[in-house]
Amino acid sequence: MAGLTGLPHQAFGGDRDTLGTDTGQGFWWLLTASERGDLSAAGQLRIYKPGAILCNEGDLATHLFVLLAGSVKICSVTPDGDRLVIALRGLGDVIGEISGETTGQREATVQAIDSVHALIVGYERFGAFLESHPKAARVYTRVMIQRWAEAAEMLSTLRVTTGTQRLAAVLLQLAERYGNGTDGEIHMAIPLSQEELAGLGFTSRTTVIRAFRNWRRRGFIRTGQRRITILDQEAIRRAAGWAERNSPRYASGPVGLGRLIP
Repeated sequence: MAGLTGLPHQAFGGDRDTLGTDTGQGFWWLLTASERGDLSAAGQLRIYKPGAILCNEGDLATHLFVLLAGSVKICSVTPDGDRLVIALRGLGDVIGEISGETTGQREATVQAIDSVHALIVGYERFGAFLESHPKAARVYTRVMIQRWAEAAEMLSTLRVTTGTQRLAAVLLQLAERYGNGTDGEIHMAIPLSQEELAGLGFTSRTTVIRAFRNWRRRGFIRTGQRRITILDQEAIRRAAGWAERNSPRYASGPVGLGRLIP
């Protein structure tokens, strides 16, 4: 397991040489211990401080990132010049895997939310790793298919949901990723502005302000400086429209519409 030397402790998910199980933490955790060692040997570990840019939209795409610690936000610039956060990715996720196979340029900017440890693997080396590890290749294909399905399903909801419903769904997803529960309440330190929350929900900042004001008045949430407490989870589920749907698949998926970028 020499290939794992120097990686953060979060990168170790056990020493069994068996296929991993889906922990909801991404591709890395679906690999066996030996596969993780071989993949880490094919890449290079880099540490990014909070706020650091991993890659910029328009950059030449030569490698992908495997997140071994921390979270990132994926941002895109609209034709009007507005910068939108369109997805969050975290521990175990692979990002930047598509650009090398399509345009050859980054289609979004990736920025560290907190301290990020990322394994950087060149596209050729990653392809060679998959060719020499057929089980890992099947896992990677399964992860990509699941991500495509989640993105397609979430995009389809744009036609049948309101901005307020999508914002409520984003809050529930953030609660699963960042929340800590006490006495029935879910406390979250949200490293996102109102504009960024609006981007994740494909809605407007005005909608975020109006919805938060309404939910605070009705006792559904409590807000502070980059902090949100969900006081009534069932009420937020109803606001998201989930009361009418049976546990949508994207409820525990990656936050945001999750386009397959950068």
